[in-house]
Amino acid sequence: MSDVNAPAPRFLAEGIALLQRISETQAGPIETAARWCAEAIGTDGLVHLFGTGHSRIPVEEFFPRYGSYPGFNPIVELSMTHHTEVVGANGQRQAMFIERVPGLADEILANFRFQPQDVMIVFSAGGLTAVPVEMARGARRRGIRTIAVTSILQTTSGEVDPRVGSRLMDEADLVIDLCTPPPDAMIAVAGLDTPIAPGSTLAYTAIVNALKVRIAELLVAAGRMPPVITRATVVGAERSRALFDAAYGEHARRVARAIDVQGGGG
Repeated sequence: MSDVNAPAPRFLAEGIALLQRISETQAGPIETAARWCAEAIGTDGLVHLFGTGHSRIPVEEFFPRYGSYPGFNPIVELSMTHHTEVVGANGQRQAMFIERVPGLADEILANFRFQPQDVMIVFSAGGLTAVPVEMARGARRRGIRTIAVTSILQTTSGEVDPRVGSRLMDEADLVIDLCTPPPDAMIAVAGLDTPIAPGSTLAYTAIVNALKVRIAELLVAAGRMPPVITRATVVGAERSRALFDAAYGEHARRVARAIDVQGGGG
């Protein structure tokens, strides 16, 4: 018989409780965000996605992967998201330094041409580092609706960097709360004074897929649903390949229009 007080079951219990909090408190913001995104995709626009560090994970969860569809523009800077070396070249110290550099977000945004119906979603659990905050600020200055996916408890437990001047949640038109605790890690282990096992990745992926499903429902109802990347075991090899090709082609068409070779970032 397994020990119900063992670390794995404890995390699963905390994870279930976290998802319940999100379900009970974030249904309204998720619905609003889904409607904004469906409007953007349904009118031939894009939902731009950005995150640094481990907040890259929800960007990739949105698109491209099985059960996803075009209409999203994943924006990830490898210099701020490449962690496997940890130390040395491409190490964690550099990545954490770079994401705190004011002004870098505008250089990233300058690569893209935005349409009025576009939406920007910025993911940052802590919501205090310069690049995610300034990505949201820059998107709003360019006239597009901006959504922050962040932890209100985490971000309000930290101090605003005076060089940045605000939190991510302050720079967004809409906030979806991850509902994670201030340290992110959720489990206290006896004899250890530092918590273990972050909850933000679980919260991120739940929110992303809740959005993905609701956006699809709205697009289907409007007759504007793009092709969905689907496994061959579900639809057969030939149809699976056709769906992949169609999804990639549609993504390429939309993103090609969004790349600003002049660097104006309009």
